[in-house]
Amino acid sequence: MRVVVHVDGGARGNPGPAAIAALATTPAGEPLGQRAHAIGVATNNVAEYRALLLGLELAAELGADEVEVVGDSELIARQVAGTYRVRHPAMIPLHAAALEALGRFASWEVRTVPRAENADADALVNAELDAGA
Repeated sequence: MRVVVHVDGGARGNPGPAAIAALATTPAGEPLGQRAHAIGVATNNVAEYRALLLGLELAAELGADEVEVVGDSELIARQVAGTYRVRHPAMIPLHAAALEALGRFASWEVRTVPRAENADADALVNAELDAGA
């Protein structure tokens, strides 16, 4: 089963209060589930990695063997693809965890879209941040 997971993470301030979100759908766009929660103080990039991990966890729980991750962080997508190196010490273990989680799927893809095309995940992140304010 193929699952599409839209993920987003964000922080108000960098670092600052942060939240993550993941929304899972079928390839046709039918909703399968969503998750969002605050993660305390983090940088934007750490929040984006944590959102990726949340999305992969959700896809696995739904029984996916193929996953397409959609997000708006080009940095995370390129680091996971191996195009960019991971240099920041806080991101090295998150990157390793993401690769390990992706390796559990028969096939996977991580792609980026403009923020406007990831609006539902972004709205969940902002709702979590607003709730904590």
